[in-house]
Amino acid sequence: MFEYRGTLRSAQGGPLIGLAAQVLLLTALAATVGLGPAGWLVGLACGLAMDAALAHNLLRNRSERIGPAGWVTLVRATLAVGVAALAADSLGSSAQTAPLVALAAAALALDYVDGYVARRTGTESTLGARWDGEVDAFLILVLAVYVAPSAGVWVLLIGVARYAFLVAGWLVGWMRAPLPRRDWRKVVAATQGVTLTIAAAGVLPIALTRAGLAAALALLAESFGRDVWWLWSHRSASGPQTAVPERNAAGDAGHGRVRVAISVVLTLLALLFVWAALVAPDQPGHFTPRAFVRLPLEGVIVIALALLLPAPARRLLAWVVGPAIGLLIVVKVLDYGFFTAFDRPFNPAEDWSYRHIGIETLRQSIGRTSANLVLAGAALAVVAAFVLPTLAMLRLNRVVSSHRRVSLKAVTALSLIWVLFWALGAQLVSGAHIASTSAADLAVTEVRTVQADIHDRAVFAAELRRDPYGNTPGDRLLTGLRGKDVLLVFVESYGQVAVQGSSFSPKVDSVLAEGTKQLQSAGFGARSGWLTSSTFGGISWLAHSTMQSGLWIDNPSRYDQLVASNRMTLSTAFKRAGWRTVADVPSDNRYWPQGSSFYHYDKVYNRLNVGYHGPTYAYASMPDQFVYLALQRLELGRTGRPPLFAEVDLVSSHEPWTQVPPLIGWNRVGDGSVFYKLPVDMSGQTDGPWAGYGHSVEYTMSTLFSFVQHYARKNLVMVVLGDHQPATTVSGLDASHDVPISIIAHDPSVLQRIRGWGWVDGMRPSPQAPVWPMSAFRDRFLGAFGPQPATPGSS
Repeated sequence: MFEYRGTLRSAQGGPLIGLAAQVLLLTALAATVGLGPAGWLVGLACGLAMDAALAHNLLRNRSERIGPAGWVTLVRATLAVGVAALAADSLGSSAQTAPLVALAAAALALDYVDGYVARRTGTESTLGARWDGEVDAFLILVLAVYVAPSAGVWVLLIGVARYAFLVAGWLVGWMRAPLPRRDWRKVVAATQGVTLTIAAAGVLPIALTRAGLAAALALLAESFGRDVWWLWSHRSASGPQTAVPERNAAGDAGHGRVRVAISVVLTLLALLFVWAALVAPDQPGHFTPRAFVRLPLEGVIVIALALLLPAPARRLLAWVVGPAIGLLIVVKVLDYGFFTAFDRPFNPAEDWSYRHIGIETLRQSIGRTSANLVLAGAALAVVAAFVLPTLAMLRLNRVVSSHRRVSLKAVTALSLIWVLFWALGAQLVSGAHIASTSAADLAVTEVRTVQADIHDRAVFAAELRRDPYGNTPGDRLLTGLRGKDVLLVFVESYGQVAVQGSSFSPKVDSVLAEGTKQLQSAGFGARSGWLTSSTFGGISWLAHSTMQSGLWIDNPSRYDQLVASNRMTLSTAFKRAGWRTVADVPSDNRYWPQGSSFYHYDKVYNRLNVGYHGPTYAYASMPDQFVYLALQRLELGRTGRPPLFAEVDLVSSHEPWTQVPPLIGWNRVGDGSVFYKLPVDMSGQTDGPWAGYGHSVEYTMSTLFSFVQHYARKNLVMVVLGDHQPATTVSGLDASHDVPISIIAHDPSVLQRIRGWGWVDGMRPSPQAPVWPMSAFRDRFLGAFGPQPATPGSS
């Protein structure tokens, strides 16, 4: 497998060729089956680790070079890297199963080929056998990690067995002794690979798959057990375990070359790290391999400064630039996360205020223990984001200062190349020029964002003072709804994607069509249109306040200014006109001061005071069915009361869509404890967030229609709308911010008043229906059901 020849060429060329082949394979996978950031990161990391290990072993064994069988093994290693990338990209799902199984099968088949070639060419060697074994072990580990989520975590024992044996060798001297050749080891290793590949393919029933894996694990335990027993029984023959061979000149030279190789690898990693940090995109839609093919001007300038500055200033430069790059990394990661969740970049002036709410939401969604682990990992990642670039800059500074002539030539060449690409305007990705200044551009954008926020406070203060309905007497407000109970129902994450242009929208549309028939059978009609939400993917209270106040509330600063004002909302308008006003916010578990100080609700219901004693469903504190039933018991079902206005914030369709409750008979709901005994729809965990989201919206809307059929009186009017689109993981990139809105009423005169709005009959808005900003609804609604303001635009 490895030939004995005194040359350094294999130590250099073999690993480099392997790395190039692995990058090409990852690129091919990205272009064909698709490969996300996790796949690229794991694939490149595994490739670098395997190639570095190969280079290290070749440098320590200078008399050997890669022979014909060794090249076959290198091909197998490349295929294993591809398997690792696909496994990381689709862990927990079956999206990449076919290409993963194909690569794994090819790697297993080549395991026979490299042994055959080594025997036929007479190039068998100890190093070759060890390299072949390590590729086997790595492939088995990757396959075990991929299979474990479906077959059981115990399958990881198959993957870690080889590495546990190595660790034991480091700790116990007698386990480092060489073992006699035994072909049975190869048979057992091949059995593990074949069994895991079949399990990954998912072609057998899960029970049979687990039985096969258990048998493979038993064979592995027997093989390792026999080796350990042999080593134990021959431990006295291995001599003193603490003896250290005397170093000779050749050994010292070998160790010197290893240190040089490690130094070169560390320098290259430092350079790649800084370069990637400077050019990495901050948006999911731009995060492609081509986006990294850029030359950052900031990096060229830093190298030039390191050449020009004296030693003390050069050290200071590293300590300044390193943390600055760390801050850049943190901002880019935050931007990436905010674009994924909220379809906008992170706002440094505003979004820090969401940290407490974000932590609380995370704990409600995945549990306190898991959330704390995530937060601890995030804290460590932030520390690493500042430490690693600083260490990288210190190393690059040392290299530049000790190789000034070469560094000067490199800076000159890079500067000329940058100017050339800048003059040509060359770009491989739209908007991402090869001659890059993206890091500086991002810094400028952040500063301008802060400046714009400061200016916006004065602009919004002026908007707050202009309210055409602010001084309208109560007896002139909402005259067209006198005697009606009005529910303003926000359906969590109910966006355009739920009813239009997605894989799950046909089923939701079917529920809406059937629901329209249910409403009609109960004597109710509905008209529907579109609103553009002021938020996306979350932060629902911005949409609630926009809808209620008639002002565009899209950031924390505007929200804080709004709730500190006396702006008239829909709830205060109804209260002024004689309605009892309540809020039903099942996700809240504490006092909400703005409910009384700004919205002026007579009563606020939350998860603590509606009598629910059932299970939670991921984020949702209770099923939507119980929310409606509690409102019926506590408010709507009471006699001798004034008309009711209620804002109802439903939560069963809240991210992460991993647990959807069942819709049961209303007489079975009770205090909610019955839900402990009922099955839960967990398709969001097994089939992906799209399936879970679609099912959650189907459940929520079905519950609404069932409630109207069972409990609605003829005086009920419902305004039902989504608060925002779901996150981009479901909506996709570049989705609109539009949400459906419907008005449901039994009294035909209610719908007659909005006939001029251009909305369509039924619960599903047509694509041609008008789209209004959500902030426009308040005034249109007040105008439709009461007189127009006497002096529009006045304060």
